[in-house]
Amino acid sequence: MSTAYTPRPIDPGTLAELRRCDDAGRECVPYVDHEGVSPLRCCLRRVAPGERVALVSYAPLRRWAAGSGAEPGAYDEQGPVFIHAEPCAGPEEGREGYPFSRAGTLRVLRRYDARGRIVGGRLLEITEAAADDLDAAFGEAFADPAVALVHVRAVEYGCFQYEVRRGD
Repeated sequence: MSTAYTPRPIDPGTLAELRRCDDAGRECVPYVDHEGVSPLRCCLRRVAPGERVALVSYAPLRRWAAGSGAEPGAYDEQGPVFIHAEPCAGPEEGREGYPFSRAGTLRVLRRYDARGRIVGGRLLEITEAAADDLDAAFGEAFADPAVALVHVRAVEYGCFQYEVRRGD
């Protein structure tokens, strides 16, 4: 099922930086994930058993603000994300639906304005109609002309999942 909005993976240039030193100033430490299942933010899919990955600290709002001139101030957050340890091809061509949207999962959609300030949010429980759920939630968010981007986060751990920007 196609989606009305485009989930954005972490930019390849940012990934290259995170593979050297993460946003908390720590060196990247790759490992082999023997179990799989963790959500990869570089290609927006789950880790397959046996892949080399890294858990790094990432500050998505800070990274966006650096390119947009915004000043998020205290709204700047950083947290753990899984990425491939080596460059990957990014999201699969023709991938359908929103990533990490299994029925029953809870997501927080945080809305930010062009200054990088939180201007609202929404708790969403994903149903079997995940694409419809998320399309409606993003539509609601972008109906507010002040909203420039939305961050999707997992409720359980607060982890950043992906970003959707106005016009994508």
